[in-house]
Formats: sequence, C-alpha cells, structure tokens
Amino acid sequence: MTDLVTGAMTRLSPARIAFYAPMKSPGHPVPSGDREMARNLISIISSGNAQVDLVTELKVFDKTGDVALQEVLREKAAQESARLIAEMPDMDLWVTYHNYYKAPDLIGPVVAQARAIPYVQIESTRAARRLQGPWAGFAQSAHDAADAATAIFYLTANDLITLERDRFQDQALVSLPPFLPFDTLPAASPLTGPMLSAGMMRPGDKLASYEIIAEALAGLSGDWQLQIAGDGPARAQVEALMSPFGERVSFLGQLSGAELATVYSKASLFFWPGVNEAFGMVYLEAQSHGLPVVAQDRPGMRDVLAPGSYPAPGAGAQALTARLQQLLASPQLRAQLGRGARDRIAALHLAPAASQRFWQTASPLIRRSA
Repeated sequence: MTDLVTGAMTRLSPARIAFYAPMKSPGHPVPSGDREMARNLISIISSGNAQVDLVTELKVFDKTGDVALQEVLREKAAQESARLIAEMPDMDLWVTYHNYYKAPDLIGPVVAQARAIPYVQIESTRAARRLQGPWAGFAQSAHDAADAATAIFYLTANDLITLERDRFQDQALVSLPPFLPFDTLPAASPLTGPMLSAGMMRPGDKLASYEIIAEALAGLSGDWQLQIAGDGPARAQVEALMSPFGERVSFLGQLSGAELATVYSKASLFFWPGVNEAFGMVYLEAQSHGLPVVAQDRPGMRDVLAPGSYPAPGAGAQALTARLQQLLASPQLRAQLGRGARDRIAALHLAPAASQRFWQTASPLIRRSA
C-alpha cells in the first residue's frame, strides 16, 4: 500500500486524475507560459503517486467576443462531454487548469457530475464585469464552472480577491504559488553576460512590453548588450523596434527549455516590463539562476518577484532605464539581488512544495480502495 504525498490516506493503486486545459492544451506545439504551466502542473500532480490523463484537448477559447463562435464551441463541448461520459476510464479526480471568461470549462463540471468525480480548478478567475457584453455567456459559464469546484487553487493574491468575493458556499480556496518543475535550483549565473529579455512576439501585451523595452534602451548609456529569446507573428515589429540599437541587440529566436536555461546561466540580469502578465514563468526561471529582475510593479508579479525596486508603470520607461543603469554599474548589487532571488525560489517556488500543497487538499477528495 502506497502513501500519497500527505500520507493521510493510502491506496493500493495510483490515483487516476483527469486533466483539462480549455484555453491551451499542454500538448500544443506553440510554446507559451500557459502551456508550460499546464505541463508543470501535470508533473507535480504525477509526483504524488498519481497517473494524470489528458482526457481531452478540445480548445474552448474566444479571443474576440464572437457570440457565434461561442455557440459553435458549446456544441463541440457538449459532444465531447457526451463522449467522455460514455468512454472515459474511471477517474478519481478531475482537474481543470485556467477557467476564465474567454476559455470557460464547459466540459469538466458536466462529466464530473455525471461520473461522480470530485472536481477542482487551478488558476480560475471570476470576472463579474464580463457578465455584460460580448463575452457574457462565456463569463457566466466560467462563473458556473467555478461554482462547481469543491476547491480552487489560486496562484496570486490578485486572483484571490474576486475568488473570495464570489466564493460558492463553503468552497475551499487554496494558495498554490507559481512554481518551477525542479527539485533543486539550477546553476547560478556569474552575472557577467549580456542582459536578457524573453517573451513571445505577438500583438497585444507582449508587444507592449517590447515597446517599453525599446523606449528604455534608448536612454541607456555605456557599453551594454541585450539578448532577446522568443519568436512569433510580431517578430518583424519587434525587430523594427530594436533596429536603432544595431548589434547591441541580438535575437536568439525560439529556444527549448534547456537552451533557455543555458542563456539564463550566463546573463547579467533579466529585463521584462510585464505588461498585464498574470505572473510570468520567465521571472521564476530567471531568478532561479540568480538573475536580478528589472520589471514594473504590477499585481500578479508581486507574488513571484523577490523584494526589490520595481518602478510603477506610471513612472514610464525612464524609470526602467535608471534601474538598468544602476544594476549594470554595480556587480555587487546584482550579486546581492541574485542571491536573494535564488533563496526565495528555493523556499517557495520549486516542485516539491507545490506537489505537497496540491495533495494536501486533493487527497481527502479522492475515492480510495482499501
């Protein structure tokens, strides 16, 4: 008989967990923070004597508020729910990652209820203001799906605000700090290489961060270099933004996790403003290598950034320039901040702690055989 992570209850065979990410499957070919987080969740759940099954990869995502598209997706979800109710093997728990108004879980609550499976969510958000307007129907569905969850794991204090406001009955709200899929810290950087930025190149918030980077670099003096890791449909626009800096800025393209880790391990600091980032896995990765971070002070990122000086967005790019200048001029300050960042990651944001937090809540919900 094998213990689960908490050791509170035992079972003869591994727990079997149904996993679903309506916005983006962990098997999607295009890398992103959302995909990486889903993969990391599967890893930490699996480490608790569990088999995790990606039971469906149906994408339920409406980016623009298209009511006709929403109806098409509802029909597809209904068909997929019927298939799973009829064909899905016995499961002990259903876990849905990232239920929100653009990507509501239209499948998990239906299947879980029909098959009498406990249902939980990770990184679910409540958006009452979206109950009016083009996403109204999807927002209500996301709200209903959140109501169906016995427990919701939240990643940031910012998410907790609305989850508490709209909590359904005695639903458990459980902190699960963002984490890296490692048991130990990776190699520390000597902090002597180029600066590093990393982010998908796509219109919207990511491009807005690149625009701020370019504006900040324009005021930077001295001998500096910046490497940029990432690719995407807005690459030409990003290259145009960086063209005034010539060879000082180099593009590394899309990197694998191992390749990016090598780049982190040589960089002097990590620079990413973080426009509307939920929290940003890149911040955890960079800090695990001991990189001081230059970013703006934004709500979600406060949960993952080590204590430091982060300018308010209203202070503009000039404040970021000043911070970059300060760090580039002081190897001692970079080293001090880097040590603090690594200590924080080790204490709060590695896989073993995340696995334990998940299973402390999930274990009592799971059906067990003696």
